[in-house]
Amino acid sequence: MSIPQSGGGPITSENQLAEYLESGCKPREDWRIGTEHEKFGYCKDTHKPLPYAGERSILAVLEGLRDLHGWAPVEENGNLIGLEKDGANVSLEPGGQLELSGAPLESIHETCDEVNAHLADVKSIADKVGVGFIGLGAAPEWSYEDMPMMPKGRYKLMTEYMDRVGSMGKSMMYRTCTVQVNLDFSSEADMVQKLRVALALQPVATALFANSPFFEGKPNGHKSWRSRVWRDLDPDRTGMLPFVFEDGFGFEAWAQYALDVPMYFVYRDGKYIDALGQSFRDFLKGELPALPGETPTLSDWADHLTTIFPEARIKKFMEMRGADGGPWRRLCALPAFWVGLMYDQSSLDAAWDMVKGWDADTREALRVAASEQALDAKVNGLDMHELAREAVAISEAGLKARARPGAGGMIADETHFLNALKESIETGQVPADELLAKYNGEWNETLSPIYAEYSY
Repeated sequence: MSIPQSGGGPITSENQLAEYLESGCKPREDWRIGTEHEKFGYCKDTHKPLPYAGERSILAVLEGLRDLHGWAPVEENGNLIGLEKDGANVSLEPGGQLELSGAPLESIHETCDEVNAHLADVKSIADKVGVGFIGLGAAPEWSYEDMPMMPKGRYKLMTEYMDRVGSMGKSMMYRTCTVQVNLDFSSEADMVQKLRVALALQPVATALFANSPFFEGKPNGHKSWRSRVWRDLDPDRTGMLPFVFEDGFGFEAWAQYALDVPMYFVYRDGKYIDALGQSFRDFLKGELPALPGETPTLSDWADHLTTIFPEARIKKFMEMRGADGGPWRRLCALPAFWVGLMYDQSSLDAAWDMVKGWDADTREALRVAASEQALDAKVNGLDMHELAREAVAISEAGLKARARPGAGGMIADETHFLNALKESIETGQVPADELLAKYNGEWNETLSPIYAEYSY
């Protein structure tokens, strides 16, 4: 989850809220790719999740990255809770999931190099202290009570609030992992087209990357349990956002939607002030109960935007949020999939042609079916396997058109990063299918082998 935002001056007009979003528009030559991925840490001998502090802990890994690999520390109340270097940061999710938020990079080649270097650095430290890291969409065995809470004020507030608004908020916070990509837009019209495609095709990404068929030690009836968790978290801040597809949608409509999302907090002087359930609209009027008489800054607005969790969202850029965490090949495949669809106009137009006839009920049904059945899903005459085949083909064409070479020009473009997805298209099998086959076969309905076989 996001670190506190900074650098925003006072908000003197509500117009500044949409203008803040619009200020993210960039010319095509300045478009970048920012990949984020989360992973679970565990003790190799017990398979238990890592505590924050101790010899085998999240803190030990953060300190190793700081001391051995030149990362600058990020602290909260004297606790090391993150790292920064070269435009990237390492942060902690609520249950100790370790997240790399990558630097804005120009190509998938650079993104994959960044991912590989990060995983190698983490492994070099983890191996020394008997720790492992695994890429899955949901914790395979651990209960909520097993999970530590990282020492971040934001997470304490959110944890206390989650049970008021849904049944699975704490499961999301402490026991899920994702891989996301952040992409740019050039104009309001470009943002609108991209966001509509992103939301409509997010179920396809959920299906292709489904990697969470287990929860609390047994199959859960879904191939992406992480996606199921998000459906019962908080209806005010999640979902497929039908209003994005209405005529007239743009930055102002997003700002109005965000204003209607209840607040979590206000960040002041290094502390998170409880504003749970309060209204940013009241904040604009100086009537926020948490800070009576005070009005917000643009940093407060930026913080508030990070507390909205739909399947795709905008800030000064756009985030694709529908995929489970997974093996390293899919950490590179996720940004490749979306860059191919979004960063070539012909491919973006083809993707929009593919989805523009779907209504809100169809999009939501695809979301539900993707979490349950992945590529086997069928909704209103639509076959998820065939949708995935078409989407990956459009993405591949977009990557070919981008023609971004790698490895000193020896690799012609970025299309090979889609190979893991193309294999799923050919076999009809996503990571969850492979895991379930092993569980029901050679693992004899136990999950202890998953750690050795699927860790980074």
